[in-house]
Amino acid sequence: MPITLPPITRRSFLKGSLALGGTAVMPHLVWATADTERPRVDPNRVALLADTHISDDPTQLYPGTKWPGSPVKEDEHEWVNMADCLAQTAMSVIALNPRPAHLIINGDCALSSGTEGEYLELLRLVEPIRAAGVTVHVTIGNHDTRENLWRRIPFLKKEQMGLQAGVIELPHANLILLDSGKGGILGEEQLDWLSKQLDERADKPALIFGHFNPYPNRGLRPIKGMRDGAALLKLLAERKHARAYFYGHTHEWQHDQQGHLHLINQPAVSYYFGKGHAHGWLDMKLSETSADLELHCINPKHPQHGERRKIPFIDEEGQTI
Repeated sequence: MPITLPPITRRSFLKGSLALGGTAVMPHLVWATADTERPRVDPNRVALLADTHISDDPTQLYPGTKWPGSPVKEDEHEWVNMADCLAQTAMSVIALNPRPAHLIINGDCALSSGTEGEYLELLRLVEPIRAAGVTVHVTIGNHDTRENLWRRIPFLKKEQMGLQAGVIELPHANLILLDSGKGGILGEEQLDWLSKQLDERADKPALIFGHFNPYPNRGLRPIKGMRDGAALLKLLAERKHARAYFYGHTHEWQHDQQGHLHLINQPAVSYYFGKGHAHGWLDMKLSETSADLELHCINPKHPQHGERRKIPFIDEEGQTI
């Protein structure tokens, strides 16, 4: 199973926040007041995040537009506070009515190499989400370290093959989380495991999540793809109920399609590589016929804020899978 943070009680949330040296974040959004009703949680709604890149210093800024070959001039780089971006995302997710039952951070939770301090700060920032009744799931990215992440998450469940690999079974689809590690490779054992999970659950559409892009980035910054991305795509192409592969890593919002398979490049919650590029998260609503995605930008005035994509769960004859 993937790393999973189950919902927590109000008392545990407040106690944990103080124990981490912080304060209870956004209590007016997390808990209903005496004259309001707490929003219900929708099992067919999932918040999709990627590349939160949390530092152990919540005040740290990072220039995502500054990289070798960047077209941005030295004095025009855009600096981003990663903790603020995740806190704002948490507020947006908590404010939804109904709220999503699940939230997935698709890799690169940490800024540097995945230190324990970075994960302590991550936990502080996601506690309001958990307190709102939302279950948090995490995959591994190249900036993450499994052992440190596991050590700082007391709710950790046993993993498959020593990796972050698991299935979230929802009413209208199965979500399968993969571990592409620091080096961008799934490995034969994990690919065999994925095949088994898909074949055993062919009665529902499957959405697959992994941090690395399956092929070289087609966007702004040249980034190599997953080392065994071709094997992954072949495996998914052979199974019609595998409807989409979601990935992060490139910090761009892109959507491609290969046959029945949709390839969703999730935007980063934190910094972006191209000046003015969108960063934010995706609100996914599942039904019998589709997965509907809506982009929520950190800056609600961004021209791409509110963009929508649809992943159909029906074949060419209009038959539901």
